[in-house]
Amino acid sequence: MEEEIIKELENGLDASIESLEGRLKKINAGRANPSMLDGVMVNYYGTPTPLKSLVTISVPEARQLLIKPFDKSSLASIEKGIFEADIGYTPTNDGECIRISIPPLTEDRRKELVKQAKATCEDSKVAIRNHRRDAIEMLKDADLPEDAEKRSEERVQTLIDKYNKKVDTILDSKTTDLMSV
Repeated sequence: MEEEIIKELENGLDASIESLEGRLKKINAGRANPSMLDGVMVNYYGTPTPLKSLVTISVPEARQLLIKPFDKSSLASIEKGIFEADIGYTPTNDGECIRISIPPLTEDRRKELVKQAKATCEDSKVAIRNHRRDAIEMLKDADLPEDAEKRSEERVQTLIDKYNKKVDTILDSKTTDLMSV
C-alpha cells in the first residue's frame, strides 16, 4: 500500500514538473521559437483550428518566425488568428507566407520575464506541497504501523526535496536564459 502511494506521488510530481516546463516555454527570451504560437487558434472554414495543424513554422533567423500555410487561401484567416491571439507580435503577410519579427528585449522587460518565471516556479512548488499533503494524508488513512508511517513520511519528504531542487534548477536555467543578451 505504501509503495503505491509513493508511486502515485512520484507520478503527480513528474506531471507538475512537465507542466512547469511547458509553462516556462511560453516565456520567451527574445528568440524566435515555434512554441510561441502554441494555443493560437485560426477560424478555418468556420471551424476553430490549431495553427500548427494548418502550417509549417520555421525559424530562418534568430528573431524571426516563418509561417507557411498548406493552403494559401487561408493566409488571411491565419494572420487574423495571430492578431486575435494577442501574443504581442505583428504578423507580416507577403502573399506566400507570414513572417513574425521578434523585437529585442529591453532590460526592464527581461526583469519582468524573470519575475514571471519565478511566480510560475512558485506555483509549481505550491502544487508539489499539495502533493505532499495528499500523500501524507493517504499514508495516515492506510492504517500503517507508527514506525512504517514515519519512515514513509520521511521518504515522501525526501522525494519532495528532490523535486523542489529540480524546480530551483529549472528556474536558474530559465533566469540565465532570460538575462543573457
